[in-house]
Parts: sequence; structure tokens; C-alpha cells
Amino acid sequence: MQTDKGAEIMEKVVIIINGNGGVGKDTLCELAAEAFKVTNISSITPIKDIAARYGWNGEKDARSRKFLADLKKVFTEYNDLPTNYLVEEYRKFLESDSELLFVHIREGQEIDKFRRQVNTPCAALLIRRDHLKGRSWGNEADDNVAGYAYDFRYDNDRPLAQAGPDFIRFLRDMLDTVLKKDR
Repeated sequence: MQTDKGAEIMEKVVIIINGNGGVGKDTLCELAAEAFKVTNISSITPIKDIAARYGWNGEKDARSRKFLADLKKVFTEYNDLPTNYLVEEYRKFLESDSELLFVHIREGQEIDKFRRQVNTPCAALLIRRDHLKGRSWGNEADDNVAGYAYDFRYDNDRPLAQAGPDFIRFLRDMLDTVLKKDR
């Protein structure tokens, strides 16, 4: 397996990434894109699209986070919009030249539901930051993030200049483990 951007990973890999707000998940995904062909999706995207059409302005405060989590729960119960969206995006990933698909999902039961839809190597990754441990966000989705049995954990406590190389090293080791396990 070569892991430089532009080189091919022998198999596509799905990484379900989770962590509380502010731990740097999106930043780490951007850093991964410096070494791999990456697609980055989130189960909250269709919910944010709907909320934006009806007055939500993109705030990331506790009130907005609860609103989005509650709205996602309603759509999950009604027509499973978040999972259906992720499955469609996963199909696009399979047809693309991307090597890694980062999938942001908060809820453990939703992680498991999506994993059952995936036919490629897949792992769940928790991102943590010391200064945010124990913080309450006021909604089930955020407050129960640590309660899932993740395959891997990454502590994102380094300065940005060090986080990139460190996360790429971590990711390469993780991918080797995931691909060996899948064979």
C-alpha cells in the first residue's frame, strides 16, 4: 500500500469519525487530504440544509446544536434521511477516485446502522481533546459521543504544525491495521 497523495491505496477505506464539537475533526480530515484522496461527509448535512432553508444561520452554539440534533432525530425516526443520505454518498465514493471516506456520525446506533451498509474496510475513530473532556453540550448526540466502542482513538492535543504529520502517521498505521484485518 502506498499512501502518498495521488498513489493508490489497494482498497478504499471508510473511516467513521466522531468527537465532541471543537476537537478538530474537520481540520484533521483536511490534513489527511494532504496525503490521501479524501471525501468528507456528515450525517447532519441534509438536516443543516433543511434547517438553513427555514431560518437557521449556521450557528454552532449549544442551542443550535440541540436544535440540529433534535431535528436529525425526528428525520431519522420518520424516513431515515441521514442514513439514506450517507449511503448515497458512499455509493458516489465507490465510483470516485477517492481513497478515504470520512463519515461524521454522532450517535452510536447510527454508526452501527451505517456500518452494516458498507462493503469496504471500515473503522470507527474517536477524536478527543483534553481541554474538552467532560464538557456538556446539552443534547444526547453530543453528550454521548464517548459511549461508543470505537476501533481507534486519536488525541488531538498538539499544535497545528505538529498535528498534521502526527495524524498522517497515525492514519497510515490505522489503515495498515484495518486493511490487514479485512483480508
